[in-house]
Amino acid sequence: MILHATAQDIPALVALINSAYRGDGAKQGWTTEADLIQGLRTDVEDLTEVFSEPGTTFLKFCDESSGTIIGCVRLQKKDNRLYLGMLTVSPVVQANGIGKQMLRKAEEVAKEQNCRAIFMTVLSVRTELVAWYERHGYQKTGEVLPFSPNPKFEITTQQLEFLVLEKPIA
Repeated sequence: MILHATAQDIPALVALINSAYRGDGAKQGWTTEADLIQGLRTDVEDLTEVFSEPGTTFLKFCDESSGTIIGCVRLQKKDNRLYLGMLTVSPVVQANGIGKQMLRKAEEVAKEQNCRAIFMTVLSVRTELVAWYERHGYQKTGEVLPFSPNPKFEITTQQLEFLVLEKPIA
């Protein structure tokens, strides 16, 4: 079930996001960045700041039986588009359709907020992830942005850049 996350959820969201993006545990799933970026993806302080940014909505996907948060996504209205970031599914339940459900919910939010499109940034070297988003209607815009690691806790193993992907909303 998909619900709005609150500030009380931040510690659980931090644990989930870090488990899916970084470290050995993340390698259980297919969306890991563990071989590209070492360190944490976020911490309580940074995620608290994200929650407070204007226009931000954070959604959580909870396991129906336990109530445990097993997925999340950050949405932020920017002008007439919706930015989608931190789409996360626990590595132990990836490939079960949770990410697809989160994308559909993001589209509902975009329509509710009268957005013309959803956009995101994806590391260019994550070709399998870019392809997954393309299968869900997102297209490369041609825009490429530099990746700047958070000096607080991110160490890159190579030069990285972001591709901007976008999906029009009818």
